[in-house]
Amino acid sequence: MWRSSIRLLNLTRSLSTEAPTQKLERIADELLNLDKFERHDFTVLWRLKMGLNRYGSPVAGIGPLGPASATGPAAAEAAEKTAFDIKLEKYDAAAKIKIIKEVRAFTDLGLKEAKDLVEKVPCVLKKGLTKDEANPIIDKLKELGATVVLE
Repeated sequence: MWRSSIRLLNLTRSLSTEAPTQKLERIADELLNLDKFERHDFTVLWRLKMGLNRYGSPVAGIGPLGPASATGPAAAEAAEKTAFDIKLEKYDAAAKIKIIKEVRAFTDLGLKEAKDLVEKVPCVLKKGLTKDEANPIIDKLKELGATVVLE
């Protein structure tokens, strides 16, 4: 990361006919001073802002970046949510065993892990599901007497 950043900085300096601005110098210095975890967080954030998935192929077209691209909370609400979490809020004590069995059915958890998860209500049972994947699970849990929310 360090060497490639320095090479990129040197390349931009050589290609540019004018001296780099102080802002770019400051940004480059801050990037070079990040530790390993901060660099990882930065690359994840950068990929998200650029519209890249984890493998680097474009998911969406590259749009304008920076403060001008976001128009505030209205822009965040306008973006349609595609990944949902299933959250168990409460359940009937009589249906606890059935709910644990159902949680084991749609997760890769063992009996003890599923029991511990169900007992620490409210909790997220499964993350990153599409609405089509989550609805049958929610319906089944509601039939068993659980209060489930799609977040």
